[in-house]
This record gives sequence, structure tokens and C-alpha cells, in this order.
Amino acid sequence: MIIDIAWHQFTPVASLIGGILIAISAISLLFFQGRILGISGILGSMMQWQSTPKGHLRWRIFFIAGILLSSWVYNVVFPMPILQIESSYITLIFAGLLVGFGTRMGSGCTSGHAVCGISRLSIRSLIATFSFMLSGFLCAYLFFHGI
Repeated sequence: MIIDIAWHQFTPVASLIGGILIAISAISLLFFQGRILGISGILGSMMQWQSTPKGHLRWRIFFIAGILLSSWVYNVVFPMPILQIESSYITLIFAGLLVGFGTRMGSGCTSGHAVCGISRLSIRSLIATFSFMLSGFLCAYLFFHGI
């Protein structure tokens, strides 16, 4: 099987800038709030708003709003392609619930462990990221080789 790489979609500069912005966000949150940047943890705490300390709820709302608004602003400046989702709503809901369950079971999402956990030399995050990557490699291999 030959895999055709879409070189016109290769965006190393935009990817580098995005990575730098994520690093700045993680460092800023750690420095100013003493908190680890993990989107699933931030969002999960917002879902339990009654037990979230008062001052913590505000910055979490602003953080999630910033994620949503920045995507909208980026789309205004650099229009993104129209997405065509071919799965049913039931499949999407089930997939979302599985992702949510996995982030709770794994004490964080893949990006949180990979970006913030590994940078702090967390053994748990190193093992989690290794597990995510190995699972992804195996699934991709099996999918592309029809096994």
C-alpha cells in the first residue's frame, strides 16, 4: 500500500507557532496560577463548578472561551476547509463518551500528558504517552495493512 502525502497541507511554520503558543500558555498558567495545563482537567473542574474554588472557576471559563474564540478568529483570518463528517450522531456521541472515560481513567488527555507531563519529567505521563503512542502505531499499522 502506498500512502500519498499531501505536501500542500504541510505547515511547519504554523505548527511551530502553534507549539510555541501552547508552551507559553502552559508556562503562564503554571507561573501565574500554579496549575498544570490540562484541558480535560480544566473542563472537568468546570463541570463540577460547585466544588471548584470561586477564583478558579473564572480563569477556567476565560481559558476555555479563549480556546473557542481563538479558533473562530483564526478561521476569519485563514479560512479553514469545510469539514464533512460521515459518522452518525450516535457514533460521535459514543466516541466522545469513550474519550471522556479515557481521560478520566488515564488522569488526563494525551496532549496534557505529552506536553505538560513529560516536560515535568512525570513518570506517569511518560508511561501514559508511551502507551498512547504505541496504541496509535499498532492501530494505524493494523488499519493500513488490513490485518
